[in-house]
Amino acid sequence: MQKINPFLWFNDQAEEAAQLYVSKFENARVTDTRRWGPGGPFPEGSILSVSLELDGREYELFNGGPEFTFTEAISLVVSVETQEEVDRLWDALTSDGGEPSQCGWLKDKFGLSWQIVPTALGEVLSDPDPERASRALQAMMGMGKLDIAGLRAAADG
Repeated sequence: MQKINPFLWFNDQAEEAAQLYVSKFENARVTDTRRWGPGGPFPEGSILSVSLELDGREYELFNGGPEFTFTEAISLVVSVETQEEVDRLWDALTSDGGEPSQCGWLKDKFGLSWQIVPTALGEVLSDPDPERASRALQAMMGMGKLDIAGLRAAADG
């Protein structure tokens, strides 16, 4: 068991979010669902929280009402190896009301920020040749969804 887990506050979409995330990531599963009991601030029997695992990391999704919303101040970073993975996750998380942003960032339809980052980005940004790394950085700054071939082409000049 992890000692520190992300706790994500939703208005009333924790179950819907859990289903989306589990359906889009490999090695993902819902591990528990809890419901509000009598006397709570929400109808008895409605979803209180959902626990899930995404690739071995535990998350808690909580239905707490509209008082708090997500901001870009926190995001979930997903490291991927291929452009196909970038494309699949980008499309899955921006569909149905999500919003693309820049530099590999996006918001899903619940407003949660994600970064879909190919490992190739780290390779080109840490190139020992500062000119190559700088060209790759400039290319990244102009991208929404990250493009591995475009990053490598920019590094090559």
